[in-house]
Amino acid sequence: MTAARHTGEQPEAGIDPATFRRIAEIVYRKAGIVLNEHKEALVVARIGKRMRRLGITCFRDYLRLLEESPDHEEPVEMLNAISTNVTHFFREPKHFEHLADWLARWRVERRTRFRFWCAAAASGEEAYSMAMVIRENLPPDSDVRILATDLSTRALGEAREGVYGAKDLRAVPEAFVRRYFNWEETGHGRRFRVSPALAGLVTFARLNLAQTPYPMSGPFDAIYCRNAMIYFDDNVRRRLLDECWRLLRPGGYLVVGSAESLAGLPAQFKNVAPSVYVKT
Repeated sequence: MTAARHTGEQPEAGIDPATFRRIAEIVYRKAGIVLNEHKEALVVARIGKRMRRLGITCFRDYLRLLEESPDHEEPVEMLNAISTNVTHFFREPKHFEHLADWLARWRVERRTRFRFWCAAAASGEEAYSMAMVIRENLPPDSDVRILATDLSTRALGEAREGVYGAKDLRAVPEAFVRRYFNWEETGHGRRFRVSPALAGLVTFARLNLAQTPYPMSGPFDAIYCRNAMIYFDDNVRRRLLDECWRLLRPGGYLVVGSAESLAGLPAQFKNVAPSVYVKT
């Protein structure tokens, strides 16, 4: 059965409890994201936008479409709508100061190969912030790769494009803007495109953090997994942390968001700074 379409009409203002629970179950099964009853307004607002695009007015009809659609079609679009992609350049600046310190130490140790993972990359600002710090602190011939992953295909598309407005760059030092961005005038004002030298360090890929094991072998020198665990329950968090442990080299660092903690979780990490852990 195909969901009814009502092009031009607005989606209903509310969602019945049974439909909400079923959508929440699908979101948890596919992405590990926990949607309790306090998230009902978020679901109505975000999925409502997707329903308007599809011309669907009834949440039950949308649920029917979701259940009948192949995994690579509407469920992916639904997760794009549900997932939160709030980020900006040099968010939580201390974490990038730590990265600069680690790079300086590793350089003294005469290391030349470096691998990093940005595990919740959203629209790319975090990964490109890491790339700027790396460019500033390592010789240009260093062997450096940043893997940047996210659940949202929409956000990853923006990240790969690497084009930002002037407001997006407010936290970027002016010298970095000159060195690492090329600006262009558009019908929407001045836009700034990440330079090839910066973009060349980063590979973007879709990854569902709730589906373990991850298809990487590592080892990584540092993993930035910030503000992702807050959406998961302890079961998904444990599996995520186990994978971070597997993928980090001994002495490698795990950086989480300042609102997150590993307390109470069976992770074999040593806390070395606020929201920074090392694999001992």
